[in-house]
Amino acid sequence: MDPYVEAISRIIKEQQSIIGPVAIDQANKVTGLQVGGADDVKITGNKKEVLNNLVNQYAKLFGRASIEVCKEAFSSIAGKINPTEVPDILKN
Repeated sequence: MDPYVEAISRIIKEQQSIIGPVAIDQANKVTGLQVGGADDVKITGNKKEVLNNLVNQYAKLFGRASIEVCKEAFSSIAGKINPTEVPDILKN
């Protein structure tokens, strides 16, 4: 699986566990991202930018705590993506 798709899927799942179906609604507001469900993710834009914008979309509604949830979800696969291709918002 594409590591960006995996990262986005994990972030959506983690957000879903907290905010429910709103997580998918918010993900679908991100340009370049199509989400049918947490396991049905398609990236049509720049992968790094889409990942960054997803985290920012959640942060708009739920603030800093949401970013921390995204970082936690991302941490388990961070090693699969070149550090220069990881959005700054997900770096510790």
